Amino acid sequence: MKSLILSDRTVTTTLPAFVMGIVNATPDSFFDRSRGGVDEALRLIDEGADILDIGGESTRPGSEYVSAEEEIRRVIPVIEGVRKVSDIPLSVDTRKFEVMKAAFEAGADILNDISALEDDKRLAAFCSETKIPVILMHKRGNPSTMQKNTVYENVFDEVNEYLAARIDFALKSGIAPEKIWLDPGIGFGKNVGDNFELMKRCGEFCDGKFPVLMALSRKTCIGQVTGRDVSERLWGTLAADLLSVLRGASMIRVHDVKEAVDTMKILDAFLR
Repeated sequence: MKSLILSDRTVTTTLPAFVMGIVNATPDSFFDRSRGGVDEALRLIDEGADILDIGGESTRPGSEYVSAEEEIRRVIPVIEGVRKVSDIPLSVDTRKFEVMKAAFEAGADILNDISALEDDKRLAAFCSETKIPVILMHKRGNPSTMQKNTVYENVFDEVNEYLAARIDFALKSGIAPEKIWLDPGIGFGKNVGDNFELMKRCGEFCDGKFPVLMALSRKTCIGQVTGRDVSERLWGTLAADLLSVLRGASMIRVHDVKEAVDTMKILDAFLR
């Protein structure tokens, strides 16, 4: 059984990994079907999502950051709409204190920070005070530059070292160890070989002491291997997610919740 400790409750799944559904409250996310608001969120809940991850700032390669005000304008109505009908755990994909504060007050439960608490130092204290979980991700540069620097001497060691340093920062900021999750940042400043090396070793980060989220859904590396356009990468994604969970991932972040849940059910039956 997998557990996720929120500020006010603990949620569990009997499946091999949590399924986090993606809701992009943005006009420019790379997979257009994930763009939407409350209706998209409710659809993913109906499909069996354990958690929703709501984002108001696209982080696809080449995208530009937006202001905190714009991000809040996009994200808060989705959180408020979901909270009228569901208590599903809600994660917010943001790097900004103002956004996370507003989101938490509206009912959000989890910070998913692609900057691993680097871009806004106030977030660490906020997570400590509110006792919300935080997902720390590895990336290089920002979305507009990250794919221009994808050379590593040893990608696993370098990503592992970075995540260990960010864990140390989080712990020193008062965040409890059981509230820390890791994300190796598939596609964020890595080439296809690097991405698959990280996938193969995802359970080894920081000696396996912290749970790992894998976000592979329909990403470029899936397309590079399969030769498929983003709209045709479902089957490659399901295979990559299944293999990641077998290698130690505790959560998968997906666009296609129903199919991901079915994959986890089959894996559960296989492992049993």
